[in-house]
Amino acid sequence: MGFYIRKSLRVGPLRFNLSKSGIGVSAGVKGLRLGSGPKGNYVHMGRYGLYYRQSLPSGNAPAFYPETPTRPTTPRYRSASVAEEASYSAFKEIESADVQGMVDSTSSGLLEELNAKHRRPRYWIIAAVAAFVANLVAWAASAPTWIIIALPIISIPGVLWIAWRDELAKCVVLFYDLEQEFEDAYCSVCKEIDELASCARVWHVDSAAQVHDRKYHAGASSLVSRNRISISTGQPPYVRTNIAIPSIPVGRQRLFFFPDRLLVYASNGVGAIAYSDLNLGISSTNFVEEEGVPSDSKIVGQTWRYVNKSGGPDRRFNNNHQIPVCQYAQLWLKSPLGLNELIQVSKMGVIEGLIQSILKLSSVLKPPEANKEPQGLLS
Repeated sequence: MGFYIRKSLRVGPLRFNLSKSGIGVSAGVKGLRLGSGPKGNYVHMGRYGLYYRQSLPSGNAPAFYPETPTRPTTPRYRSASVAEEASYSAFKEIESADVQGMVDSTSSGLLEELNAKHRRPRYWIIAAVAAFVANLVAWAASAPTWIIIALPIISIPGVLWIAWRDELAKCVVLFYDLEQEFEDAYCSVCKEIDELASCARVWHVDSAAQVHDRKYHAGASSLVSRNRISISTGQPPYVRTNIAIPSIPVGRQRLFFFPDRLLVYASNGVGAIAYSDLNLGISSTNFVEEEGVPSDSKIVGQTWRYVNKSGGPDRRFNNNHQIPVCQYAQLWLKSPLGLNELIQVSKMGVIEGLIQSILKLSSVLKPPEANKEPQGLLS
């Protein structure tokens, strides 16, 4: 992935430029551009806070440490028999609350803007359907040739123009200008997320269940349902920034690690969590691995598909093969606003650095006088 800060940013036909005097915007083609002074929606990060400016009309944490499991866990890997289904409890979902409730005290203005853009319909889809129907009707009604030729000539550029307008109307430009202390702290977070992404396997744990009869589950004390995920950088929906934003998919939501806060994207909107409100937990788990051992994981033992009370193979079951037990690291992300996500990685020792870097960024973001709100800070 990699960290960078661009001094210019293109959004459709517009180009935003960062200079010592502020943000400028220009439009045109190569060799001919028209521009003016600071315009657009953008964020400027100063020494002690976050400043949000809007001049274009918008209408067009302390860490906690969960108890380390003493017995291996195993994923759901196949359909179970009636006896096996009775051997574990119902799966309990590990999922965050609705993003509409994730509004920290410094994000209300920005979230209002982002959610307004998110809710705005895409008019180009309506226009494209209308154009298609009009052309279809013209063909079916055997309209004059000039009408059949004129309709696509008019409708195609029209739909493209509406799509261009939709892009501009739905887009929020967040321009970051980081001072060195902020830049170093955020760059450290990006590097640690890169380390997380470099693991051979990364999973999001959706739900978990307690095992009542371990003989059916290789001696595991609990079951989990998990999905492999890919950590990446990119632009969130309807947002353009001059910084590469690391993101982690977590089920129905996606976490974007911005320099000043964590934005949580879902299909119904956007939520925000201040880094100071983010609780990060680390644990290790011994996992019964039937999906193939990742190249960077540590094998800590062996077990059997069906075990007896002493931990040996249960001879009553056919095809009772041995299964490796791997040690994995787990990252919990929680907040008082409802965030509740569990990430599992195949490599040990990569989560501690991320926790420390986020705690460092959180401390840098705090003003020197906790009770004094900087002028221009979002409220």
